[in-house]
Amino acid sequence: MSEWTWEWEGYDPTAERLRESLCTLGNGYFATRGAVPECRASLVHCPGTYVAGCYNRLESTVAGRRVVNEDLVNLPNWLLTRFRLRRAGGGWSTWFSPDTHTLLGHRHSLDLRRATLMRTFRHRDEDVGVLGVEQTRLVHMGDPHLAALRTVFTAEGWSGDIEIESCLDGEVLNGNVHRYRALDRHHVSHVRTGAEEPHTVWLSCRTSASDIAVALAARTTVAAGGAPVSSVLGRGGHRAVHRLVVRISSGRPVTVEKTVALHTSRDTAISDPLGAAVDRVSAAADFTGLLDSHAAAWERLWRRADIQVPGEAGRILRFHLFHVLQTLSPHTADLDVGVPARGLHGEAYRGHVFWDELFVLPYLNLRFPEVSRALLNYRHRRLPRAGRAAAAAGRAGAMYPWQSGSDGREETQEWHLNPRSGRWLPDHSRLQHHVGSAIAYNVWQYCEATGDTEFLHTKGAEMLLQIARFWASLATFDPGTGRYRIRGVVGPDEYHDGYPGAALPGLDDNAYTNVTAAWVLTRALDLLRRLPSRRREELFERVPLGTDELPEWEEISRRLRVPFHRGVISQFDGYDDLAELDWDSYRARYDSIRRLDRILEAEGDTVNRYKASKQADVLMLGYLFPPAELRRLFRRLGYDLDDDIWRGTVDYYLQRTSHGSTLSELVHGFVLARARRAEAWQYVREALEADIADIQGGTTGEGIHLGAMAGTLDLVQRGLTGLEPREDAVWLDPVPLPALSEYGFSLRYRGHWDVGIRRRSGQLDIAVPDSEENPIRVVLADRAVTVAPGETCTLVLPES
Repeated sequence: MSEWTWEWEGYDPTAERLRESLCTLGNGYFATRGAVPECRASLVHCPGTYVAGCYNRLESTVAGRRVVNEDLVNLPNWLLTRFRLRRAGGGWSTWFSPDTHTLLGHRHSLDLRRATLMRTFRHRDEDVGVLGVEQTRLVHMGDPHLAALRTVFTAEGWSGDIEIESCLDGEVLNGNVHRYRALDRHHVSHVRTGAEEPHTVWLSCRTSASDIAVALAARTTVAAGGAPVSSVLGRGGHRAVHRLVVRISSGRPVTVEKTVALHTSRDTAISDPLGAAVDRVSAAADFTGLLDSHAAAWERLWRRADIQVPGEAGRILRFHLFHVLQTLSPHTADLDVGVPARGLHGEAYRGHVFWDELFVLPYLNLRFPEVSRALLNYRHRRLPRAGRAAAAAGRAGAMYPWQSGSDGREETQEWHLNPRSGRWLPDHSRLQHHVGSAIAYNVWQYCEATGDTEFLHTKGAEMLLQIARFWASLATFDPGTGRYRIRGVVGPDEYHDGYPGAALPGLDDNAYTNVTAAWVLTRALDLLRRLPSRRREELFERVPLGTDELPEWEEISRRLRVPFHRGVISQFDGYDDLAELDWDSYRARYDSIRRLDRILEAEGDTVNRYKASKQADVLMLGYLFPPAELRRLFRRLGYDLDDDIWRGTVDYYLQRTSHGSTLSELVHGFVLARARRAEAWQYVREALEADIADIQGGTTGEGIHLGAMAGTLDLVQRGLTGLEPREDAVWLDPVPLPALSEYGFSLRYRGHWDVGIRRRSGQLDIAVPDSEENPIRVVLADRAVTVAPGETCTLVLPES
């Protein structure tokens, strides 16, 4: 393996689902898992193609309960391509499968630079001989509706016939997540197939409830090795099939090219999906031409986005960046989609949108701001729905859902399965109202990074104000403490969703929720003061505010309660009353205690009884806010947060967290790095390896963890540099992390493209390309400098 190449040697059926996820290829519009082309879905293989934003809703009956779920739909499989050999007696061998046939070698090679997946293997047929096969696939980054597969067959010392069957397979279901198997998973209906002579077959279908029309067209040709002996276009059940028989001889490889176009009724500038797919595939270049234009598109992407870090850490960071760009590419800017927590790589979490843009947008803001804006527009289009949700709950403003899909309603399941116990349990994670604060934070950070005042003063302001209204309506005054309280919520930890023995779910005064709510209220008030008077009038026409609302926001933003115990910030009110868990005992009894909630429930216990967290909760405050800003927030609330309290808080929760989420090590590594703690690298390393090593025990095969991958990029960009665009300047506060002591990357800041930041040998270089733009003001703790276009500034960093 090299800096740009990842390889998987051999064939291991037990590891196929993980490899399929890690070898997914996509372009932001759609993605296809890295399944072997000849195999349909099974317990081993899970081919999957997912179009961003293509959801469908189904009703199921589980354990006597009616359950409704909306899922990202697994669309018809365009990859399916299989082969067999003619034997000496004239009959055909069985269709090749790595599960049933003899392999003499097998390798997958993922080329990040050109975004291609190559598979090479040799197959021995006892009656015919050895056949070498090389397959290369791509999902085109230049034209987001195209994909292609090239297969080269080489006979080793024999001659004969080979039959190739190139299919579009409509017999698909959502089968990537085994624990969903009790649910109705048949989302594709009204399948039709047909052909266009001489080389094209097509398939059209619709999603069963959302009624999205989908069409694929496949052109299959023999590009080298001679004309086919026969070529038949046909259909079989829900499959469109092109069968070719080609003569092959030793020393004369046969090359078969399959080019596919995919359209849906959600697409713009088309008349109908089927006509668009057939037209596009007919006009597409051959595989070499497609590969050239695809590689050129990726070269442009890498110039804007690449990050340079030496060694294995840098190699993994580039792998993470690759998957981020495949899910959220410049094509995303034209779509109405959010950030799917598991990418377009699988069906876990049903393709829903959670809070993961909180970890993704900091990276995109300074490279692809048009993509960030599109992701925020997704939230703004669903603001009316969030308003109706708040009203239904008896609140004002906008209550955004914890899980969002097509239309912005709450998609969080009401019951979830514990695979350890086999029991279906109530799911209260919809009480994670802090997702609203995440959206407000993303709006603010995007506008600070880009200077997009037009968005801030319009759509951004509307979201910010409505989220602030929600928090103000949720907060209640407690005369006993003289403070406002927010009750009945769930924090980022997720383990704790209620008090032991309580009749109702929810917790009181979750520190993260309350502090971020205070931040939202403060920012909303700041924004209103800064708005031009005419825009303020227009905003109040769209968002009518009562005369007493703004003074109430001011008061709540200063008097929200933050609980403390024993000199540390309490995760929520009453946290100190919970029992201590015997961590050593559970680590000794179980291979992994990351999902401690499932373990305890299977034992007849509940994690709600213990001081045990799934992931960072209080410490998320240190991920979002630089130390000085966090101190100011607490000071505004009337609390003193000095270094000793924060250090004690970090230590306290480090000892009580099971890291049941891939985001956990990321946040802990970030917070410890900012605090200049030696143990930071341990958590950073685990965050880097979370998906490639599948540390959550099989979950990566259901889709990569996009927030964690993007977060590792942000850890370098923001965590190590202290980079913070604010007040029309770039603020830097570099911290040392010996294992990542050298790095470099480029930013797009305001009108400047490719602003270079590089750290090495105790110094920081800032290079601003030549342009007609204004100089960039750079602020550090001990100095401020101005870097003009065409200049490079070298800053010597103090020794730590």
